[in-house]
Amino acid sequence: MTSASTLAPAKTESHQLAHSLCAAGKFAEALALLKPVLDSREGVAEQLLAETLNVAAVSALGLNQFADAENYWRQAIAVKPDFVDPYNNLGILLKGLNRLLEAEAMFRSVAAIRPDQAQAYNNLGAVLYSLKRLHDAEAAYRQAIAVRFEYADAHYNLGIVLYDHRRLHEAEGAYRQSLAVRPDCAEAHNNLGNVLRELDRLSEAEQAYRQALTVRPQYVEALNNLGSVLKIFKRFPEAELACRLAVTIRPNYTEAHNNLGSVLADLERLPEAEASYRQALAIRPDYAEAYYNLGIVLHKLERVAEAEIAYREALRINPAGVEAHNNLGSVLQAQERWQEAAASYQQALALRPDVIEALYNLGNVLKELNRLPEAEAAYRKAIAIRADYADAKFALATLLISTGEFEEGWQLYDFRYTKSDFIHHKTLAMLPCPQWRGDALAGKSLLVWQEDGLGDMLQFGRYLPLLKAQGAAHITVVCLAPLHRLLAAVDGVDAVLDHRGGLERASSFDCWTSLLSAPLHLRTTLDTIPPVNPLRPAESVVEHWRSRLATLPAGRRIGLVWKGNPRHHNDANRSLPSLAALAPLWSVPDMQFVSLQKGQGEEEGQSPPAAQPLMHLGSETTDLSDTAAIIAQLDLVICVDTSVAHLAASMGKPCWVMLPGQGLDWRWMHARTDSPWYPQTVRLFRRAADESWSAVIERVREACVAEVATACFGGLMISSVSKTSAA
Repeated sequence: MTSASTLAPAKTESHQLAHSLCAAGKFAEALALLKPVLDSREGVAEQLLAETLNVAAVSALGLNQFADAENYWRQAIAVKPDFVDPYNNLGILLKGLNRLLEAEAMFRSVAAIRPDQAQAYNNLGAVLYSLKRLHDAEAAYRQAIAVRFEYADAHYNLGIVLYDHRRLHEAEGAYRQSLAVRPDCAEAHNNLGNVLRELDRLSEAEQAYRQALTVRPQYVEALNNLGSVLKIFKRFPEAELACRLAVTIRPNYTEAHNNLGSVLADLERLPEAEASYRQALAIRPDYAEAYYNLGIVLHKLERVAEAEIAYREALRINPAGVEAHNNLGSVLQAQERWQEAAASYQQALALRPDVIEALYNLGNVLKELNRLPEAEAAYRKAIAIRADYADAKFALATLLISTGEFEEGWQLYDFRYTKSDFIHHKTLAMLPCPQWRGDALAGKSLLVWQEDGLGDMLQFGRYLPLLKAQGAAHITVVCLAPLHRLLAAVDGVDAVLDHRGGLERASSFDCWTSLLSAPLHLRTTLDTIPPVNPLRPAESVVEHWRSRLATLPAGRRIGLVWKGNPRHHNDANRSLPSLAALAPLWSVPDMQFVSLQKGQGEEEGQSPPAAQPLMHLGSETTDLSDTAAIIAQLDLVICVDTSVAHLAASMGKPCWVMLPGQGLDWRWMHARTDSPWYPQTVRLFRRAADESWSAVIERVREACVAEVATACFGGLMISSVSKTSAA
């Protein structure tokens, strides 16, 4: 806010001296000199008295005697109603005292007396802005500019109003006009940078911030803003430097501590990021954004209980924080507190119905709660808002496939190639030959590329003969080493390569595909799932293991797998806590157990509890062909959800699969005890959300007792296998 020329030329020697003393900051002396005139006032001309009262008011203001200053200015106005200085100066005082409506009246009086005084309109605009009457403020600033176009302050203030109105292009023009008049205004350069950043003209924003810092090198707001832009550019070391300079210059600058934390988080220096956020909160305990960012870091550090506290603090301060509600839901979801997570996502959506991440997350939680129609609706709403939202499309795909709606499900499942966090996305860029889209294969060479797990390749290996039947002249399968011997023997497979070899030869193929795209292109429905093409290990491999198994005592041979790959995203739910959890099965008579456990849990198989004797062979297998050769000589496989389940079932061997209560894989579908992918072979034992593994294992034990009584397993009669008692 600017003041008018405050003091008129003096008419007396004492007045002139008081004026000089006031200008020099000697306010008490100035007042003392003026006191005789103020006390008597007789014979004092109207103009001189008004000017004397004005000087007295300025002196009283300098002594922080606000009431006296106001009284003197009001007296001056009463003495000479057309003298603008008291109106203007009293308006400034009243604005400082937050008596805004009275201040507005003062500046309007100035404008009425002196319509050509641009400062009055600028000051009026400042008061109207404080009153949040933005349209009136804009009009006042424009009037100031109309009176004096080269008025830098008015252009600058107009830019602020236009920015608040989100009229960014006009705000840019206002700031540029201000800078044309006053190019050394650091604030105008900084504010112009803010406008350009929101217009996504980031390079120009960076230059504006740098110009502000050229004018004022220790301008901490510009340093902080520059750090924000450099962070967007992923120029993290420069961004870190800018933010650190800001907090060095102003150690209590909370926004800069918060920004520094964000930069450090992007650099994956999470403990340092946490420290920066906590420093911001130590300075400003009600800083919702810092609590929110702290929650993100703590979640990444897997300190979910602390992350929950941080998000709840952010929401206590700012209950309308949509992102905090969504992220709180994610933390609750990570703790499998499904109902609370759903409530958090729903709160986010109540505040902003178009938050696609919250819709997607809500769909995932509703799926875990087995509220499948609601989950589907949530995914579809997210897709309706953003048609290319690959996460929601893929999640909807797995939901539809799991409920038997194959036609749409398989179409959406192909959107896995648009998910940048999936390996499938990289395959598209890596392979030089075209992806097969279901066109005719007659006479073509086809590269079948493994992108998914071992179990996926085993389950969908049934499509290899069908692809050959489509007329493919040559089919090469690229897969992991444990699959090589098994898949090389599958009908329709001409060659098997590892991934390096496949990549070297990929350009020579007409096209490539994943086996998990075959159901889409071959139009598989729930009723037309192809039967398995039974996997057969070589007889020489079977013979190798026959002598080992022959040492088992007489009885039914049961293969066991109790843990999966620890890198699997749902392994915490799908794997049993230990081999000891299966102890109840040892109470069933006439059963001999064989450990097929490989990797995680192997050590338990090698040294089982004394009460759980078993033959551990998993450590000795070199690939799935060895495992298949052992399974071929078993009566039943009991396992958790791993590739061994698909191997046994693809061999036609009875297989009982214990499924987790959370994170259920889509291929096992819902509410079934069997599998249409492995009819009459697989039996599913599902863990309910509210029960322990021990309850599932007890049902398996009871099923074993029943099957022993009827001398069959999995609905298939046990073939007679010669058994030799141990010596």
